[in-house]
Amino acid sequence: MMILKTCLTWIGWGLLCFSCLFTSCVSTKNAVYFSDVKDTVLSPVDGNFEPRIQKNDILQINVSSLNPEDVIIYNVSNMASASGAGGANAGAGAMLGGFLVDEQGYIQYPVLGPVKVTGLTKKALTVYLHDQLIERKLLVDPVVSIRFLNYRVTILGEVSKPTVVNVTNEKISVLEALGMAGDITVFGKRNNILLIREVDGERIIRRIDLNDKRILNSPYYFLQSNDILYVEPNKSKIATADRSRQILPIVLSSLSLLVIILDRLVVNK
Repeated sequence: MMILKTCLTWIGWGLLCFSCLFTSCVSTKNAVYFSDVKDTVLSPVDGNFEPRIQKNDILQINVSSLNPEDVIIYNVSNMASASGAGGANAGAGAMLGGFLVDEQGYIQYPVLGPVKVTGLTKKALTVYLHDQLIERKLLVDPVVSIRFLNYRVTILGEVSKPTVVNVTNEKISVLEALGMAGDITVFGKRNNILLIREVDGERIIRRIDLNDKRILNSPYYFLQSNDILYVEPNKSKIATADRSRQILPIVLSSLSLLVIILDRLVVNK
């Protein structure tokens, strides 16, 4: 019985040492955001952050006018979405609830036909459609409003809950996106977050440092539709993973051997 207690004691100490071995120190300075920020008033963020329309975006376009019957054809895709009907009555390029921007950057708009929309802001497209409807004498005093139906950003890597965030208000900052993903874990690099953004078919890659207050005025503080944020693991996480791959099999084998010995001791009693 004494031998059994001794073996159990050694197993307990072994597990304690094993857990301590994989507990790595993480710098407190690197684990907080904006460590260099003091009480201050920051200037407005540089640049215009109104999102621009890209390929594969889905746009909801609503038109109203003095005569409701005149605008029915322009809102048919919205009515199809509300009724649950198929897209056959919405015309080419119209999806349930909106218009898909094709690979050439066009939408097929009722009466006006193909309209090039990529690279435009919602405001610019609103003005264009409004002017076209008036110039072609299709409507009197039309009111055009546009929304993105698939505005989303993706957060991956060392966050609590990697996720795809649907942005209903069409404006989201880096901090808001990370908050929706459950925040960065203690093993994530806050000073080297990877941002991937596609603009006009080209992928732009930028590094974001959340320990630097300059990000608050950066053109990359607000995210655009289809942006991807990737939080890299720090050295502590990598070192822990490497040690576990090397030592874990040895520890498990040793524990298995101890269990066999204890079983034999109990049987022989």
